[in-house]
Amino acid sequence: MMKSKIKLVAFDMAGTTVRDEHEVEHCFRQAALQTGLEMSEAEILAVQGWGKRFVFETYWERQLGQRGEHWLQQVDHSFHTFTQILENHYLTQPILPTEGALEVFAFLRKKGIKIALTTGFYRKVTDIILDRLGWLQGLNEQYVNTGNSLIDCSISSDQVVAGRPAPDMIFRAMHLLQVEAPANVISVGDTPSDIQAGQNAQLLHSLAVANGTHPAELLLPHHPTKMLDTIRDLIAYLDENDLY
Repeated sequence: MMKSKIKLVAFDMAGTTVRDEHEVEHCFRQAALQTGLEMSEAEILAVQGWGKRFVFETYWERQLGQRGEHWLQQVDHSFHTFTQILENHYLTQPILPTEGALEVFAFLRKKGIKIALTTGFYRKVTDIILDRLGWLQGLNEQYVNTGNSLIDCSISSDQVVAGRPAPDMIFRAMHLLQVEAPANVISVGDTPSDIQAGQNAQLLHSLAVANGTHPAELLLPHHPTKMLDTIRDLIAYLDENDLY
């Protein structure tokens, strides 16, 4: 049987392709403290990669015991506070690619493999990050490459019905980039939900990087296909497994 060749790599953003020294956790912790939401540091780390509003919905339901008008008010307040803190951070602080990210993008481009970025961020902050990195240039109104972008597609969690660990963002990227078979796609991320999304999409491989927001010991129990030290190791992995 002929081996599957990769047509698309779906990357996470913060921690995987965009450097993150736990800034998102810090912003989330600030919002939780300011709005009275009780979440431990371990819980905040555990939900990295989830759609951010979904996190507030889930944990306010736990704290209040039910959903209703008061629950919705608290969710709205926490999420609005978080968006203000997060947007200010990304508008004012340095934003850099992770080690090896640009090298990997160039390699994939040379091999004709498409690049999708998926994220638990909502569209506005995703655009702030992409714009400051210069990666927004060349994307159309659907955030698909028109021919001169560094990436081929950007999907944020508010563009789909369900964020990670659901596979919706990966499937949307596949649809927009006209890649039909999950066997021709791999994912790369730095959180448990990134790994799970790739597995739920039944991709050929769901890989993880150990230098993002989660160390290897927190990722290995979720059974990534391969644990990479950095995103740069993807090049050797594709070569060793004859995937292009």
